[in-house]
Amino acid sequence: MPSTFDIDYPSLQRHVAPLSITAAELHGSLCGFLCAGGQPTPGQWLDQLRIDPAGLDGGSRDDLEKLRRSTIHQLDDPELGFALMLPDDDSGMAQRVNALSQWCGGFLGGYGLGAPAVAGRLSDDGKDALRDLGRIAQFGYEAGEEEEDENAFAEILEYVRVAVVLLRQEGLPGETATSATRH
Repeated sequence: MPSTFDIDYPSLQRHVAPLSITAAELHGSLCGFLCAGGQPTPGQWLDQLRIDPAGLDGGSRDDLEKLRRSTIHQLDDPELGFALMLPDDDSGMAQRVNALSQWCGGFLGGYGLGAPAVAGRLSDDGKDALRDLGRIAQFGYEAGEEEEDENAFAEILEYVRVAVVLLRQEGLPGETATSATRH
């Protein structure tokens, strides 16, 4: 799935280096916050995620604001065009698996900061999705057959993407666990 971000992963990684967080963790945190019904305020959303923005220059702040806007747009895309901000396919498998684990860990942290009451009204599928994201956050990488690794990673990545879309729909204001699933 093509990315529609206004910034690429290596650039985002350079911008967030002073924050002691990875690009994957930051994007996961933002997505989790949004999926739990959080409202990331322009210019203040890093504080909302409990990330100290000290050390960011103006250009970094501008690019992070673009990330916030494009993430909201993707999560609300009626065509389900959401994509995770991760290293591209040219990166090594170990780097991609590690970034996916960090992304899922960030998602869970952001979700907890968003609106904790949302978790209490999740459907069984939503609860399963959160549990699975927790398991994926614990992943490590052990080399196997390259083609099998690529296929397995692609399947897990698609599962995470769909799980996030489900959690976003269930976390929208006014949604209920029974009415939130739209296909």
